[in-house]
This record gives sequence, C-alpha cells and structure tokens, in this order.
Amino acid sequence: MAHVAPFSSRLYDLLPALFRPTTTYDVSYTSTTRDQPLDTCALSTMPVSPHLPLEIVINIIEEAYHSDAQLGTRARFLQQCALVCRDWSFPAQKLLFSNIVLTTRTSCAAFLAAVDRSTPRGRMLGDAVVRLKVVLDHNQPFGLSQESFAHAVSACPNLFELNLALFGCASPGKDVVGLPDVLRMRRPAPSFEDATLDRLRTGPQIRALQFSNWSENQHSIIQLLDVWPSLESLAVSGTPPKLLPTSLAPFPCALKEFRMNVQTSPSVDFMKWLLHNSAQSLRVLELEREPSSELLDFLVEAHQGTLRSLALPACTTHDHAQAVHKCQQLQELRVENPWVTPVLYRPLPTDLRHLALAIDQDTGLQSVLDAVRTSESLKTVTLQVWDSGERNPQLPVLKLACAYRGIDLKIIKDIQLFRSIVRGDVVFP
Repeated sequence: MAHVAPFSSRLYDLLPALFRPTTTYDVSYTSTTRDQPLDTCALSTMPVSPHLPLEIVINIIEEAYHSDAQLGTRARFLQQCALVCRDWSFPAQKLLFSNIVLTTRTSCAAFLAAVDRSTPRGRMLGDAVVRLKVVLDHNQPFGLSQESFAHAVSACPNLFELNLALFGCASPGKDVVGLPDVLRMRRPAPSFEDATLDRLRTGPQIRALQFSNWSENQHSIIQLLDVWPSLESLAVSGTPPKLLPTSLAPFPCALKEFRMNVQTSPSVDFMKWLLHNSAQSLRVLELEREPSSELLDFLVEAHQGTLRSLALPACTTHDHAQAVHKCQQLQELRVENPWVTPVLYRPLPTDLRHLALAIDQDTGLQSVLDAVRTSESLKTVTLQVWDSGERNPQLPVLKLACAYRGIDLKIIKDIQLFRSIVRGDVVFP
C-alpha cells in the first residue's frame, strides 16, 4: 500500500501556492428571450482571486504548524505563508516568532530589532514569543554575550519556556570538533554577572527551564534557579549540578515536572535542596541516565504518592522493579532499555494508562502480554523497536492481544520521536 502523508504535512507544499491569485475561466449562460437566439453562451476570461474567511485560513495554518514536522520545515512553511498576502502575514509571523533560536550576536541583534517595543509590530512579535532557545558559547568569537542573552529574554513578556545551553571556553589550540562530551565539559565558564541576573529578574516569570551545562561551572544552575521562583518544570543535562559551599535556603518552587540527563548522579543533598517544596506537587519524573541506587531510593520514597509519570533508562534489577511498584499512582511508565526484568510487570500499577518500552529481537514479551490481558486501566502501549525488534517472535501475538483488548498500540523506531510522543501523551491534573 502506498504511503499517504498526513493532511497537515501535505499542507506545507500545497497551502501557500493554492491561494496565490491565478487566472481562471468563467463560463456563464445568459438566459434567453424571444428576441435572442438560443446560443448566447458567453465564454470569458478574467482573473479571479479565490477567497477563504481569514478565520479558516488561520486555523489551517495553525493545524499545519502544530503537526509533527521538524522545526525547520515549519519555519519555511510559515515564511511562505507570510509572503502570500498581507492578511496572512500577521498570523504567520506570530507563529514564526512563537519559537525562537538565538546562537550568535548577529541573530540576536536581528531579533532585538524585530521585537523593538517602540513599534506596534515589534510589540506584537515580542508578545508572540513563548519559547526561546539560547546558546551561550564562550568558545565562539561571535557568540552571544550574557548581556545580549538577558536583553533577549526581557524582550519577551509572555515567554513560557527557556532552553539555555552553556559551553565553556577551551584553551587556544584545544578546541577540537567532535570531542566527547566529557572533554567538552572540562572547559571553564564564568558565572553569571550580577547585572545579567538583575535584568533577568525584571523580565518574564517563566514556567519551564531547560538548562544544558557543558562547562566546568557546577554552580551556574543555582544562579539561574534563584532568578525564577515561578518555575513548574525543570530539565537539567550535562555537568551534574552542585550546591554552593555556603548553606542555602531550600529551592522555593513546587515543581510539577523534573527531567535529568547528567553524566553522573548528583548528590542526594542537592536533590533534597531542589525538591524540598515539591513533595506534594511533583507529577513527572524523567531520568535519562541510570541513577545511583541511593538517589533512586530517595526520589521514590519522597514522591511515590504524587508521581503520575515515570521514565527510566533501564529496569534490570529486582530493586529497580520494587521502586516502580511503590509508585502506585502512576498513569504512565517508560523504560528505554529492551532488557527489563519480568518482575516489573507483576503487577503493574492499578491506574496505569500508558506503558512505553523498547524491544529487540530477543526481548521477552510474555510478562507484557500477561499485563495487557489482565490490566483494566491500560489504554496505550508504545513500542520503540530496535533494528531487529520487528523479528521478535512474540510481537504478532502482542499486536493481537492489544487489538482484542481495545488497547492502542504504537510502534516507533526513532528514539527522539518516541520520547516526544510519550512526554505529550498524558495530561495530568
């Protein structure tokens, strides 16, 4: 069967061209009278501009934009839509500016000029920004400065999510493209200046922060967290964070989501400081690298009663399975390693709606089959299939079992797509 692209994906190619003015032919029939012959049929050519109500056009553009296409594809699509006509320009530009990426001084200067709040258009574009990704690379001669970064953030009053990547500065002659992450993180980076932090405090109170630290500075995350007491979602990757030598009051935010992908597990003391006020609020916990047993035990003991979504890189031991079993309120569980102890599925949490796992050719699925056949709450099973996973002899049986139970089975090969779908699959109260 031929593959048919989703409707929203095909719009990228069809929509901008479809509504450009074209020349069409209008065939009209003139009614006859007693004094006119019957062959008074006129064929005329005239330019006709097809028209749709602007509300419908905006809905179509937004539907295409929010489809599963890559960010670059969506940006090109919106740029084309903005050139169709003036009516399309404003909604297309607002969507185009909703997600901004700044990596150099040039891109930042152009962005600040576009969102100049002294003009109506600048205010409109600045208000449209809800997600901002910034790269502070101290090793690049034309990289963003801390001052430019703070100005960009403060120019977006409705900013919801900030994604910040920090890179240190290598010694002359030591900057080698393709260095492993461990070596990249040995580069020093300065702490944030007081003027930068003060300007950030006067800007928007963001709700979500993603901080990727590829430098030796283990304390920069503490500075950033002090700026935004409004955070509800936090993702930390790269260099493991570390508390300052001086004592600090516990982090004041009540986080709902916490994701971590650091090279080595942070100390339990840091996690106690970070999650002190999240004991009753944390709903989503995602660990992309296997934590230490001490850290996993602390996280589960402190938040087992509130967690609704849990993601682990692996679950190969009885202790890991026991930790999951303590989280009886789970509605979503994701494990990325195809070798999972069967104890994990005996039994599943009683309210589990979504089970996401990886399989290869040799992954034992009997425990998963038993869970599918007996669970009363399971609604979705997502499989991240490795190269040989399609040859797993129990996969056809699992497909039949899910179909028989009315469970939605999703099969995905791309690990990044797997993670993104799982993250957005369940909405928690």
